[in-house]
Amino acid sequence: MVGRGPLLYSGDRTVTATATPTTMRAAVLVDVARIEVRDVPVHQPAPHEVLVRVEAVGLCGTDLHIVAGHANYNTDDHGRVLPLAVAPQILGHEIAGVIEAIGSAVADAAPGDRVIVDQGRTCVSERRATRCEYCRTGDSHQCEQYAEHGITGLPGGFAELVTVPAANTVRVTTNLPAEQAALAEPLGCIVHSSEMISRAAARYPLGRRGGSHGVRSILVCGGGPAGLLFVQYLRNVLGYDGVLLLSEPNAAKRALAERFGATTIDPSSGDVVEAVAELTQGRRAELLVEATGSGALFGTIPSLVRKQATILLYGHGHSGVDLGVLNRVQFLEPTFVSPAGASGGHAADGRPLTYAQALDLIERGTIDVASLITHRYRSLDAVPAAFGGDHRRPDYVKGVVVL
Repeated sequence: MVGRGPLLYSGDRTVTATATPTTMRAAVLVDVARIEVRDVPVHQPAPHEVLVRVEAVGLCGTDLHIVAGHANYNTDDHGRVLPLAVAPQILGHEIAGVIEAIGSAVADAAPGDRVIVDQGRTCVSERRATRCEYCRTGDSHQCEQYAEHGITGLPGGFAELVTVPAANTVRVTTNLPAEQAALAEPLGCIVHSSEMISRAAARYPLGRRGGSHGVRSILVCGGGPAGLLFVQYLRNVLGYDGVLLLSEPNAAKRALAERFGATTIDPSSGDVVEAVAELTQGRRAELLVEATGSGALFGTIPSLVRKQATILLYGHGHSGVDLGVLNRVQFLEPTFVSPAGASGGHAADGRPLTYAQALDLIERGTIDVASLITHRYRSLDAVPAAFGGDHRRPDYVKGVVVL
């Protein structure tokens, strides 16, 4: 499926008894920094699929990288990148909506169900008779035939409709607004990342709630949505009560981080290295969460962390820096953790457990995502402008397209 582009998605399609639209409007990325709202075909659901009418889709940093031309994850069967001019893309992978139609073999979902969407297609969701080794072991986000709606070329959520396997949907059972439900996807990534840290054979382990935390000081670099979700997850879910620092130049984001339980550092007004040393009584951080995507940060990491610390590589980008900056980092013998996606195994019906857990945390109010949403875009026509620079505004934290 990877590399065929959003408008050429293949597969045996079975139209359900209820008539479904044949075309829809979508915001299509046709070239770097060029998005056009077009009429495109609707992919009718195959027997194991559902058609979801999109109600909300979050703007992710990954989307921004792709639009700006800094990344393109749509490749052909040989791993070569397919240029946007050849294979336009419909981005958007943080999706909440309502099921509009179901395939003939779907028995555990129905039109009218409010759902969030796991954007990744795997052996599990495709109901393959033989699963790859990753899907057999709960790491389906690394499926040998993995493909993602809104990221690897399959059509994503910046459209009126999206067709996904029924197993990729998790029901919203409360009156949670769609714009908040959509943020289950980025929270799921935080859940998965934290589980990877907990499983790492590190000198300073991060425990689970009720367990012991070998780590005494944590530094989160970056106060965007990911950094703010990490702070909440560490405090509210894992029960971490040690030193929790967050470095962020934006005052509004620092205020949110402090509300969520972090001590903040403004890197634009002082020396971060000195501040971390002072606030950790000279020990520095035993766990550093890199959530900035800034390559320049790697030159500073050796002065921010304790020897044999754990370094979580969450941010993406890191351009413009020579790999030589890793020399001093390597001498410290850190444990590097490099998570991707929101994998965490599946329930008996194939539903993604991590997404279900993330949605539950939001529905119960354990994690506050409403405070992160600062910008709302009320139509697909607003999508081009949404990528026009709003994310650089001082009051911007998270944008969501609400349809």
